[in-house]
Formats: sequence, structure tokens, C-alpha cells
Amino acid sequence: MINLNKTVAVVDDDESVRRALKRLLRSAGVEAEIFSSGESLLDALSSATSSVPVCVITDFQMPGIDGLELQRRMIRTGVPIIFITGNDEPAVREKALAQGAAGFLTKPLDGAALIRALQITVGLDRLP
Repeated sequence: MINLNKTVAVVDDDESVRRALKRLLRSAGVEAEIFSSGESLLDALSSATSSVPVCVITDFQMPGIDGLELQRRMIRTGVPIIFITGNDEPAVREKALAQGAAGFLTKPLDGAALIRALQITVGLDRLP
């Protein structure tokens, strides 16, 4: 049985972005688990001992499973997805939001904007 926890999953193919996001979230009192790909997150979630994160922050463009495909595969979990991307084309934003994204932020990332997006999406006061 998969249990809901208070951890945010961060998925990005860039190691420096993953580390920076983990530090940012930690500074806001949010526990984060990092993944280098959509596949690695999905593999972890399929583990019998894994917990479902309260939210996923994911890069939009990644090799293999991109952010939209990750969102599609996770739809059954009900976990909100916040996209971060270097692609600020309106069509990309519209597609992500039309498919149910909770947020869509562009890189370089404004840390305060990400924290606000988490507050709106899951309520940081409910996170550790």
C-alpha cells in the first residue's frame, strides 16, 4: 500500500538544479526527495515501500519521460504537479495547465515564486 507523506519530489535532469531546489525547499522547512528522471520517480513510486509525495516539482523538458508524460502517468495518484522550465512559450504553458498542472514557473527560477506556488498548491503550513 502506498502512503501519502509530506515530502515533495523534485525531478530534473540537471544535478545542479536538483541540489539548488532541495536547498531552497529545505530552507523553507520542506523535505524534498530528488530524482534525475521521470522514470526514476515512477520506479520509486512502484516500490511497495514507497510513499506518494504531497507534490511533484518537475522540469518540463527532460530526456526519456518528459514532464507532460510524467504528469499523464501520475494522474491516477492525484498528486499536484508544478512545472519548471526554460521554455516560456505560451503554447507550452497552456498545454501543461490544460492537462492539470498546479503551477508553471520558468527558469531561471524565482525561489519565492516556487515557495508561493507550493503554499497555494499544498499549503506549506501543513508540511514539516
